[in-house]
Amino acid sequence: MFFRNLTLFRFPSTLDFSKLDDLLADHPLKPVGALELSSRGFVSPFGRSEAGREGEALSHRIGDAIWLTVGGEDRLLPSAVVNDLLAKKLAEMEEKEGRKPGGRMRKRMKDDLVHELLPRAFVRPSRTDALIDLEHGVCAVDTSSRKNGEAVVSEIRHALGSFPALPLNAEVAPRSVLTGWIAGEPLPEGLTLGEECELKDPAEHGAVVKCQRQELQSDEIGKHLESGKQVTRLALNLDDHVSFVLGEDLVVRKFKLLDGAVDQLESSEREDVRAELDARFALMSAEFRRLFTVLEPALKLSKADA
Repeated sequence: MFFRNLTLFRFPSTLDFSKLDDLLADHPLKPVGALELSSRGFVSPFGRSEAGREGEALSHRIGDAIWLTVGGEDRLLPSAVVNDLLAKKLAEMEEKEGRKPGGRMRKRMKDDLVHELLPRAFVRPSRTDALIDLEHGVCAVDTSSRKNGEAVVSEIRHALGSFPALPLNAEVAPRSVLTGWIAGEPLPEGLTLGEECELKDPAEHGAVVKCQRQELQSDEIGKHLESGKQVTRLALNLDDHVSFVLGEDLVVRKFKLLDGAVDQLESSEREDVRAELDARFALMSAEFRRLFTVLEPALKLSKADA
């Protein structure tokens, strides 16, 4: 269990989470109904099989880090299937009555088809993990989509009654900071450049250049900077522990623990899967906290209002 992406939200670090488990217990994932398109709720971070245990908590805490998981069930009903059946029914009605059905009739027929097909549609399960860092007042959702991240935050807010978490914001333009790092400005201690970046011409409909497996402080990249392009995504490494791609949208993508961090897991023995997941979360949350303390001052990340 390692997060792959981090969409970050800031909340006041003074929030009280002492009743979290009791509140989450009132909002578990329920099976999607026969006539429902989707269902959302909390499941055990350790897996769906754990959720069935009596008294199983829907959160897991290690120190100031809390692990939550929003589970989902979605009925797969492709619009192409509905539209194809609707077209056939409309053609039959037109042939039988000699006229085309009006807009309201077509909508009613489509709704009837959806209700008829939904109970037979396949159900796709999903889960999205979130890390709540109480020390820094940060919620990190394992997604690169701001929309999906806000959906998870909304579920937490619904369960807690109040969760004033807002998307991460910076007091400086992130692309100017990222561009400066490639241009030769000193990086924060512990950070080194990776081999991937995206550069954009700031002009409307300007050129976009994506580089992979590329020496970033090279003449080739330098020419792009001289032409006015700015860095919008940049691969970075934190010591020998973490590699990631930081975007100007402040989303951390391709988050990966490197051998320097993972070796800590291999040096200890655990008897079961749960213990292994527990150790992985402890390691990941510690590395995330270390990364955040580096990025916060470098990007002048704004804090949430208390």
